[in-house]
This record gives sequence, structure tokens and C-alpha cells, in this order.
Amino acid sequence: MSWLKKPASDTQITHGGRLWLYIVATIIMLLLVIPTLIVMPMSFSDSQYLEFPPEHWSTRWYNVYFESPKWMRATVTSVQVGLLTMLVATPMGVMAAYALYVSGHRAARAMFAFLITPMIVPVILIAIGAFYAYGRVGLNNSITGLVLAHAVLATPLVMIVITSALRNYDLNQERVARSLGATRLKAFFVITLPQIKFSIVTSALLAFLTSFDEVIIAIFVSGGTNATLTKHMFSALRDFIDPTIAAISTIMILVSTTLLLATQFIGSRQK
Repeated sequence: MSWLKKPASDTQITHGGRLWLYIVATIIMLLLVIPTLIVMPMSFSDSQYLEFPPEHWSTRWYNVYFESPKWMRATVTSVQVGLLTMLVATPMGVMAAYALYVSGHRAARAMFAFLITPMIVPVILIAIGAFYAYGRVGLNNSITGLVLAHAVLATPLVMIVITSALRNYDLNQERVARSLGATRLKAFFVITLPQIKFSIVTSALLAFLTSFDEVIIAIFVSGGTNATLTKHMFSALRDFIDPTIAAISTIMILVSTTLLLATQFIGSRQK
């Protein structure tokens, strides 16, 4: 147990002094990971019902998923909406974060807090508002309406990531470029953008995953041929216990984890 006496940081706090923090972090990680460890084995069950642990192992429900036109159509819709949300939310979030950060105006903080309110307001309120607003303009059950609603949720995440990146970036470099004759737009694309590009890629990925995993807004404003994968999963769990959702959940976990790890790997290579 000698490692408990070793310093854990430059402030000479020992690992023993942080033992309580390690215990709390471990408990939180277990609470987050245990549901995943339960769902993944259930996806390989041969039973008609969700079963843990599986009595008989099989890839039956993966075959059902890949051979089902309904599930495949919903998957294509979710990917399409996720990509479009990423293309909408990323530039909007980058522009908003950059504008508020460089403005230096006293109202910038208040405006920033206002723009990230979708992260604070319960999502169901946004879903209800979108449902009634879309009903007046005919955007319910449409890809456009779903993308706009998801962009409302994703843009604040992009803003937070980009603002953090800008705080670690020396804006004097951009000011020098402008003093030498470059326009603000050119200085941004030539000087600033290359230095925060990893943060932009990360925020774009978060925007995609926010849309891809979202279910509450999808329940309200998507339907028919434009229903998302998560809405079909919710319906399958509500109406009858379909083990296919365990297989889909496992695939979504693997896809999300792979994308995040790939992004971190690319970022580490660029440092």
C-alpha cells in the first residue's frame, strides 16, 4: 500500500488523500457500465424475450435487425438526420462561439447563457414546443423538422467545445494577421481554424451522436417513413418486448465508442 503515500499531483496531494475520490469515481463508473454489460450479453440470446444471462447463445436478433426493411429504413433515417444535424449545428455553434468570445461585449456572457438553455430546459418541453410549432408549418414527420429540432440540442454542445478551445488559443496571432492586411474572415480560416480544427471535429462528432441517440423529440416530431431508429426502439420496448432492441443497442454502443476513440486517437497524433 506504499502507493497511497506517493504524490498524486504537483500539489503533493497523496493517493491516500484522494482515496475517497477514487472510490466515488469507481462507483459512478460501475453504475454507468453495468447496464451496458447487461444489454450486450442479452443481445446474443436465442430467447423470444429479453433474457439475462442467456440460456442459449445466438446471433438471431442481429440477423433479424439486418434483414428487416423497417429497421434498416429507420437506421438510414437516423444516420441521415445525424449527418444533417452535424452539418447545421457545427458551423452555427462555431460562429456563435467565435463571435461571442472575440466580441468582448459585456452582454456576451448573458447571450452565451441564453444560447445554451436547450441543455438546461427539459428536452420534453422542447419536443412539445417543436410539435405544436411544426404543426402550423407542416414540418411534423419530416426530415427537415427533425434536423432543426436536433440542431437546437446539438448547437450548445458545439459552442461549449469551441469556446473552450478558443480560451486555450492566443488570439494575438489572428490580430497580427489582421494588422498585416488580412480580413477577419481570412485570418480566421488561415490562422485560427487550423489550430482549433480538432475541437471542431470533436464537436461535430458530438453533434452527430446527440442526434443519433435522441429519442424524446423523435417521438413527437418524427413518424411514418421518417421515423428514427430510436423511436422504433422505444415503440418496440413499449408495445412488446422485442430482443432486437438489445442487438441494436449493442451496435449503437460500439459505433459511438469507436467514433469517440477514433477522434481521440487522431487528436493525439496531431499533438
